[in-house]
Amino acid sequence: MSAAPFLDMQQVSYTFPGWPPVVQRVDWDIAPGEFHCLVGRSGCGKTTLLKLAAGLLQPDAGTVSLQGQALHAPGPGTGFVFQQPTLLDWLTVLDNVLLPLTLQRTPTDVDRARAEQLLAQMGLSAYLRHHPRQLSGGQQSRVAIARALLLDPPILLMDEPFAALDAITREELQDELQAMCRARGTSVFFVTHDIAEAVYLADRVAVMDAGRIRHDIRVDLPRPRGRDLRYSAAFNAICAELRHAMDGEGAE
Repeated sequence: MSAAPFLDMQQVSYTFPGWPPVVQRVDWDIAPGEFHCLVGRSGCGKTTLLKLAAGLLQPDAGTVSLQGQALHAPGPGTGFVFQQPTLLDWLTVLDNVLLPLTLQRTPTDVDRARAEQLLAQMGLSAYLRHHPRQLSGGQQSRVAIARALLLDPPILLMDEPFAALDAITREELQDELQAMCRARGTSVFFVTHDIAEAVYLADRVAVMDAGRIRHDIRVDLPRPRGRDLRYSAAFNAICAELRHAMDGEGAE
């Protein structure tokens, strides 16, 4: 018997005032510990659906529930990583990671040790006292991921976090992200334009078009996933299926 959904969206719709519907009757659910990706062209409604999943927006129709409870606002159990790292330049790397706690209370030595451990896992132990302007784009993205994981959220929502990075750095971060999330059992909802990125990371990928889920597929590729998988026939067949769906060929 499959696990009950961790995140469950049923017949969700949303319209910005004065505009056509942005999200239309979407059904989507994520099981505990699964990594789901959403792909689609610009303007298809991906980011709006992610904001609905986060509780940042409330649906005009339908329901969004997290762990069986209706979601009305963002909660401490959700981590966010946006397209830009959104680090505060006047804070050190360590203090940027600690920011979610600092907004609630004074961090303890245990909190600082936790933040330092996350940064060590990201290969940033030598940069604790640096400021964001002293880091590369990839390093800034690593800091943003560490910050999102500080409170050990059961779900992580990510909006094209690697889009601005070079290909090699993006692949390195994909490996680090999937390893950390699988080790923690973190559920992930990840929005991207990149079909190959989605297939490499995800247990399930959906194609969104004009506010609807047009196609979705289980990614039955072995884990852990490594570089060679990207060049396999099975990997490329899934990428081709998703590209055809994005082009409107055979989409459901």
